[in-house]
Amino acid sequence: MTTQNVVVAGVLHRMASCYKYLGAKERFRAIAYDVASRTVNNLQCDVAIYKDDKKSLDELNGIGSSIADKIIEFLKTGKILKFEELKKTVPEGLLDLMDIVGFGPALIKVLYEKLRIRTRDQLVKALEAGRLEGVRGFGSKKIENMKKGLQLSSEAQSRLFIWDALKGGNEILDAIRHLPEVKKAELAGSLRRGKEIVADIDIVVMATAEDRQRLATKITKLPQVAGILAAGDTKVSVRLAASQAQVDVRIVTAEAYGAALLYFTGSREHNIRLRTIAREKGWKLNEYGLFDLKTEKYLAGKTEADMYKWLGLQYIPPELREERGEIEVAAKHRLPVLVTASDIKGDMHLHSKWSDGQEDIETMAQYVRKTFPGYEYLVITDHSPSERIAHGLTADDFVRQFVEIDKINHRLGTDFLKKGVEVDILMDGSLDLPDRLLRQFDWVVASVHSGFTHDNTQRLLKACDHPFVNCIGHPGGRLLGTREAYTVNWEQLMEKAAATGTALEINAQPERMDLSDELVKMAVAKKVQLVIDTDAHALSQFDCMQLGVTIARRGWCKKEAVLNTCSWREISQFRNKKQKMPRNK
Repeated sequence: MTTQNVVVAGVLHRMASCYKYLGAKERFRAIAYDVASRTVNNLQCDVAIYKDDKKSLDELNGIGSSIADKIIEFLKTGKILKFEELKKTVPEGLLDLMDIVGFGPALIKVLYEKLRIRTRDQLVKALEAGRLEGVRGFGSKKIENMKKGLQLSSEAQSRLFIWDALKGGNEILDAIRHLPEVKKAELAGSLRRGKEIVADIDIVVMATAEDRQRLATKITKLPQVAGILAAGDTKVSVRLAASQAQVDVRIVTAEAYGAALLYFTGSREHNIRLRTIAREKGWKLNEYGLFDLKTEKYLAGKTEADMYKWLGLQYIPPELREERGEIEVAAKHRLPVLVTASDIKGDMHLHSKWSDGQEDIETMAQYVRKTFPGYEYLVITDHSPSERIAHGLTADDFVRQFVEIDKINHRLGTDFLKKGVEVDILMDGSLDLPDRLLRQFDWVVASVHSGFTHDNTQRLLKACDHPFVNCIGHPGGRLLGTREAYTVNWEQLMEKAAATGTALEINAQPERMDLSDELVKMAVAKKVQLVIDTDAHALSQFDCMQLGVTIARRGWCKKEAVLNTCSWREISQFRNKKQKMPRNK
């Protein structure tokens, strides 16, 4: 995704927010601009290529003639006249609040029209001063939820989500690796460990002592760099143009490369334990290497593996370096062999044009077969009827989709595509499709899409008991930076999932990452079968599988715990076994 795509998608999204604010009469325009924003955001090419090609732009899913004109206008002039007009009729400074759960258009309108609040800062001050207390429609619970939403949003804005950090980090890492002075280079820090949210991007680079100064200068002049924060011959700090993220680059020699990578990967707590072990052996461990404490003789430092070996430990993958028991297990050489992206044999939760996806089924099938040659299956799981905003399918729609899937498989010459559904779990725990249809699917993902302020334990438990529910989708319901997870008794849910043969999903969408790594570790301990899914709505989102694998690895997850590392025959056996279980009366 290019910087230009981000800018254009952002403008379209803000236009959608303007139309939402203007009320029900503009509802369809709001939906159209939101869809167009997602389309541009998910483009795999630079949207600028359409500047003089309206016909091709118009053919993109979700972009009609009128919106295509607006995009071209922006690409050529840097603004959209209609957007400039809209901004005069709405409180532009409050529009971003609509992305926070609980801040809908009606609330924004009250804040603006009745309280004359025009900006986020004014709202924060009004809440702190108690101005909303006693105002009709603003009870204590409402005010508390507003404060929580604002805090959640502020915390998210002050840091980087891992997916955004990975894209920016890998882009500049690739540029650094192409510099002739560079021998090796790797991401480090919390990004290498796979943390959900990171403060900045760390990179460790190997070069000769003679080349370091020249290399540092070249790094500051890379096209990805927007500003220089610091520049020495061993450390360079810059700010990226695309995201304004800070990147700290450490330049070290070959003798210290492994030690620096270990030290700057962290975590701090993990490093402290390693230094303690080194001292107990009469050694000193730092970012330059492992040394004898008395003689200062250099012992190791070229590779991380050497460092761990000298300390008597099995090599510890970066994702586990959180001081959560990994050192004790590594001392016994009993760390699990963690799941890898190459183990994945298929994606089992994704959406097509039939509901709210951006591509037709055959396009997705062809793309995945070409891009992920190790995949043996792809499960189409469009939404069920209750998801009206996502164009949920009726029972008759699914029957027609079955016919299309059969035809595509026939053209492919293989049963690559599987018939699935993401069915809604209703408030009483029932599903919004009849059993007579559910039994016909190859795979059923059941998800909660409403009632986020409730304790949803009983809903999820009831769904697990359903014989045709194979997996619980995004079980915690969170959206990073905008919505906290709903309340769930995880002990109960995982015990029920294990007992009923129901898988739990690791949803790899960057804004979800649900289950979290802590819950993955709990699920592994309770022998719950997991599925890593992308929940892809566009071709570019299939790449998110790597993010799901990272979450699984942080949760100490082996290949055997992930169902979609298995063949489809084995998955069918898993599904059929549940259907044969005695049902709760």
